[in-house]
Parts: sequence; structure tokens; C-alpha cells
Amino acid sequence: MPPILTSPQSEEYAPFYADYIQRAQARGDILTALPQQIEEIQAALGTLTDEQALFRDAPKEWSIKEVMGHLNDVERVFSYRLLRVSRNDPTPLPGFEQNDYVREAGYDQYLIIDLIQEFEYLRRANILAISNMRQESTLRHGTASGYTVSARALIHMMVGHVDHHMASLQEKYLPPLKQSMA
Repeated sequence: MPPILTSPQSEEYAPFYADYIQRAQARGDILTALPQQIEEIQAALGTLTDEQALFRDAPKEWSIKEVMGHLNDVERVFSYRLLRVSRNDPTPLPGFEQNDYVREAGYDQYLIIDLIQEFEYLRRANILAISNMRQESTLRHGTASGYTVSARALIHMMVGHVDHHMASLQEKYLPPLKQSMA
């Protein structure tokens, strides 16, 4: 039986993750939101050509491919943190520099469809892990980036992070791209 994922308290995550938590809470059922986001990404980005996915809304901003690659990076980082925290591992986990990760990955050379499929596989693996997690495991706390974090907060952060970037894509990237295609 899947765990019941109640909303985390503010002391279960760093203040800079509050937006992600709020976005996830707005979804309601987190276990439903996790697979829905796969479909939402596929619907929003799945028909883009590789050339279109190189679009960036400003010169120093990430391209759509880089945003998608970043979603994959963070899905991996959050899922690793979730594994460690839910398994009661007390070892503090370091932060990471997202801009360095994106720059070093070279995501503009990837196929957009591969980036979307990679997200699907990562997320489906996480859904299986979360669905089989014991209730008490979701309430465990660890340390990441120098802050206390709970397993349930990490699950909410996964959902909220994707929603944060999808909102940016829907507001800033996709409208001008669609206008240029018309």
C-alpha cells in the first residue's frame, strides 16, 4: 500500500524550497501528480523539433533542451537524497551547482525526445520507489545542502520543481516559439 503523503512542515525543508512545496500542495494528491507530470511534459514539449527546443527566451537563459536536462538532473539529485533520507542514512548530503551541471552536460546536443523519455524513465522509477515506501520512511529527516529535509518534503519538492519550470516554459518560452511558427 502506498504511503499517505501529508504536507511537510516548514522545518522539514530549506526556506528556498517553499515555492516548490506550495506548488506541490496546490496539486492535492502528490501520488497522482507524479505520473501526471510525465504526461504534461510530453504534451507541452513532445511535438517540438530539436531546432525549436534550442529556443531560449533571453540570450543568457537556458534553452528548452537545457531546462529539460536540468529537470532530469534534479530528478536524480532529489531521488538520491530521498533514497538516503528514507533509509535513515544520517550522512549530510552536499548541494550542487545547477548552472555548472547544465553547462557541463551539453544538453543542446541531445535530442529533445531523448530528454523527455529520460525524464519519464527517471520519474517512473521514482514512482515505484515512493509507492513501495513505508509510511515511517516518509517521515524521516536528513541533511541536504546544510539544511534539514524530510523524505516527504523531497517528494513534494520533486513535484514542485517540475511545476516551477513548466510554468516558466508555458509563460516565457512556448508562447513566443508558437508565434514564430505561425
